[in-house]
Amino acid sequence: MLSFIGIAVVIVCVIGGFLMEKGNLHVLFQPAEFVIIFGAVIGALLISSPMKVVKAVLKSIINVFTSKDHSKERHIELLTLLYKLFSKIRKEGLISIESDIEDPSKSTIFKQYKSVLESKNHLNFICDNLKVIITTNVPPHELDNLMDLEIETRFHEAMIPSKTVAKIADSLPGLGIVAAVLGVVLTMGKIDQPPSVLGHSVGAALVGTFLGVLMSYGFVGPMAAKIEHQVAEEDTLYKVIKIAIVAFVGGSPPQMAVEFGRRAISGHERPTFDELEKAVRGKK
Repeated sequence: MLSFIGIAVVIVCVIGGFLMEKGNLHVLFQPAEFVIIFGAVIGALLISSPMKVVKAVLKSIINVFTSKDHSKERHIELLTLLYKLFSKIRKEGLISIESDIEDPSKSTIFKQYKSVLESKNHLNFICDNLKVIITTNVPPHELDNLMDLEIETRFHEAMIPSKTVAKIADSLPGLGIVAAVLGVVLTMGKIDQPPSVLGHSVGAALVGTFLGVLMSYGFVGPMAAKIEHQVAEEDTLYKVIKIAIVAFVGGSPPQMAVEFGRRAISGHERPTFDELEKAVRGKK
């Protein structure tokens, strides 16, 4: 929702300022400039990126407008789920959670936390690492290194769409200049026309530069930054899971293990100690 508001603010302020100076909106409507700039952008994306990256970019752009920011409640759900799993292990042994992590959709524990079930990447991260604990006697420091490796790999992959969109933003001013130069070339063919015709033609050519710069700094660049913020939020959840699991494997009791995880959450999204304690104890 906030992204839509931002786009509206950019459009209203830019167009509004133009109209305040008695500008003619008809001059800004240049379909050929749109075709040149955005056609070149799409073509450049297809040249530079494999299909999996193109799909990831499209998905990330859609998520800019549809995904919700992480909330304190989501972090509480994640930590409470981990607490329940750790408590079951502590009481009944490691093998007791085997059926839960083999098919989380049928697990009575996982079913209570829909936000975790819906996040397939984080769900797989939890289950895969708990399977490692069950099947191998891995020391805490080796488990820590293993999980760090996976987090780094996931982060690198998740950042590809952001970097790709940022490159698109960087190219837009240049492509705007390409459109403007083509407009000037057309204008030179009208050199024998009266000044009013030449002025309109030059103005139309400059619209290309205007569109390229506006799209770069007003829309596409901010989208790249938003995608990066979303990746950072997802990365925080991985770190919370890692810290809690490593602490538990290292001998910390369930309550203390999830407390370690809570400390990895920053800002207003971090639940307080009391809020987490009430959640894991089932209090309201």
